[in-house]
Amino acid sequence: MATKNLIGIDAEKAAQLAQKLNVLLADYQLFYINTRGFHWNISGNKFFELHAKFEELYNDAILKIDEIAERILTLGHTPYHSFTDYLNNSAIKEVSNVSDGNTAIKEVLNSFSTLISLEREIHRMSAEADDEGTNSLMSDYLSEQEKLVWMYSAYLKDE
Repeated sequence: MATKNLIGIDAEKAAQLAQKLNVLLADYQLFYINTRGFHWNISGNKFFELHAKFEELYNDAILKIDEIAERILTLGHTPYHSFTDYLNNSAIKEVSNVSDGNTAIKEVLNSFSTLISLEREIHRMSAEADDEGTNSLMSDYLSEQEKLVWMYSAYLKDE
């Protein structure tokens, strides 16, 4: 018989979900750092527009970071909390000294691709584990980010 955690999810499945959520947490931490850098360093004729957009992205990322960490805790596990852990586990890599808007937008789109792929995997896993809390969180993120991919892709159409 499977052992369940305090919220009634199979303990082994909860551990697997927590591990994937920790990778997602690491990805979001690097996404946050990158978009913060884009916000600070953007220049050119689209400065005002992109400066505000990057601020929206990093403010949203910081909220998601907290939600993901709290979900890991809810599953009965410990979220990563060192930059060493983030750097070692993130598929998103640091981007330095980007001031060109189109380059920054392409980096954002690449990051969304990475995030969406992992969120879909976690969504499937959480459905199989009957973990509605994680499933709902991933569903919300996916809906939001799919729309953002469309919007940021449309921004690059003139290129």
